[in-house]
Amino acid sequence: MLFKMHNNPPYQAGVENHQNSNTSFFKKTLMNGYLIFFLFFALALNFGVAYGEKSAYQLTIDENSFELQYDLTGDVIAMALDQELNSLLIGIENAKDSLFSIELPNKMISSENNEFAVLVDGYEIDYDIITNENNSVLMFFIPDKTQEIEIIGTYVIPEFPIGAFSALVLTTCLVMIMTKIKNTKFR
Repeated sequence: MLFKMHNNPPYQAGVENHQNSNTSFFKKTLMNGYLIFFLFFALALNFGVAYGEKSAYQLTIDENSFELQYDLTGDVIAMALDQELNSLLIGIENAKDSLFSIELPNKMISSENNEFAVLVDGYEIDYDIITNENNSVLMFFIPDKTQEIEIIGTYVIPEFPIGAFSALVLTTCLVMIMTKIKNTKFR
């Protein structure tokens, strides 16, 4: 017999070492994947903190209450609806150069063909809009130290509901008619 058989031939020892190196390669790749995921997650959290987080403002108009979602790098002092000018006024402070976005319920304020007018500290600016059946989301840039934003639409929720106004007019007319009838009977 010229060749002696070994229990562990030399080529198998190399295969085992190769398998161990592949296993460690996959472990390293998996660990790098986790590391990348956690780095991305941490970056996303920092991005949210640095560039403003979604906040909500509760605006009550007569019997109606609206929760307005907004994203701002700064602080909202107040929001008010001007029903005579069909506009939403937003007072802010500590504003930084950033993108401002606000979600507006169509029941509260809307505009024909989504053509709002947006004024930042009195100057009209361009905006982007995303709409659906119930809401319009306006997005626009605000400069450092902005104090007032005005969003002008073509419709805002009426101060006095139309149904109540119609009932008031009808009641007034009935009282006038009844008074007229009583005055003509007693003559």
